Amino acid sequence: MWKDEILEEIHKIREEHAKAFNYDLQAICDDLRRKQASSGRQIISKPHQTTPSASATQEQRRRRSNG
Repeated sequence: MWKDEILEEIHKIREEHAKAFNYDLQAICDDLRRKQASSGRQIISKPHQTTPSASATQEQRRRRSNG
């Protein structure tokens, strides 16, 4: 099987980071947010996309079947 050394390195780094916080997701995220805030880089957030409601999805299916 083909080995991707870059991907393996990323997995190793992520594993070490998670282990340093005893695999506590809240602590891991808090640490990443601290690092992000102290990086000095401008943070640009992508707008949230809303998913269609179940009733809207059903209406689209109905239109396609009648269409």
